[in-house]
Amino acid sequence: MPATITPLDTDRTRRRNPEDGDHGGGKRPPTDKRTGGGGDGDNWNDRPQGRRGPRERLDRYRLGIFFALAGDLMFFVAIVSCFFVTQSSGHFDANARYINEWLPTVIPPILWLNTAVIVVSSITMEIGRRRMFREIDVMEEWLGLGNPTTKSAMPWIAVTAILGVLFLVGQWVAWRQLHLQHVFMASNPSSHFFFLITGIHGAHLVLGVAALIAALAGLYLSRSIATRQIIVDCAAWYWHSMGVFWLFLFSLLTCFQ
Repeated sequence: MPATITPLDTDRTRRRNPEDGDHGGGKRPPTDKRTGGGGDGDNWNDRPQGRRGPRERLDRYRLGIFFALAGDLMFFVAIVSCFFVTQSSGHFDANARYINEWLPTVIPPILWLNTAVIVVSSITMEIGRRRMFREIDVMEEWLGLGNPTTKSAMPWIAVTAILGVLFLVGQWVAWRQLHLQHVFMASNPSSHFFFLITGIHGAHLVLGVAALIAALAGLYLSRSIATRQIIVDCAAWYWHSMGVFWLFLFSLLTCFQ
């Protein structure tokens, strides 16, 4: 009787299905032609329900950034509320005269230049973020042809960090100009809120510059393209939020003094 060999289940291999996008390499490229890239589709295929992947990781980190920024927004809203309440409040002196101690603070002209700097930095950051999700670069990296996404995005993120430092230097110059005019935080309720608002925003921007430096380090050190995309994407959303906050606060300081 001829011998028969029954293959074990472990020896069976799944046949390749061209519709799956599996070309025999054992895994699929981290791109999806149905998406436009840029971070919205994230160049990651939709996974079956119940399985986790890069897209789920990105959503979790974005959600964390959202909640952190929501807390910051509430904090700034509270400061703005105090700003308007203090501006419209006063007291009566011994002669029954109503006195309002609010004296408008002259905005240093350099803050207009600072505003332009932070707008440009937001543009460069967005370019860097989109470069991390450009489909052709992601495909080349998946094929083992180097790190084109990192090489493409890193210069833009570095420029953003430099512009962030320039913005902080401009804030310090604005404070210095007010000090030379003998305008200090305790001089007047208006100057108090000016230093308070610009100082708190400056502290948040310091964290933003630190996040950009961490993103540059992550681009250099991390071997996972998904991790690098997540790092840059989260840093970009934080930076954009700081730019929007500044536009709002600067409009407050210039229009409602």
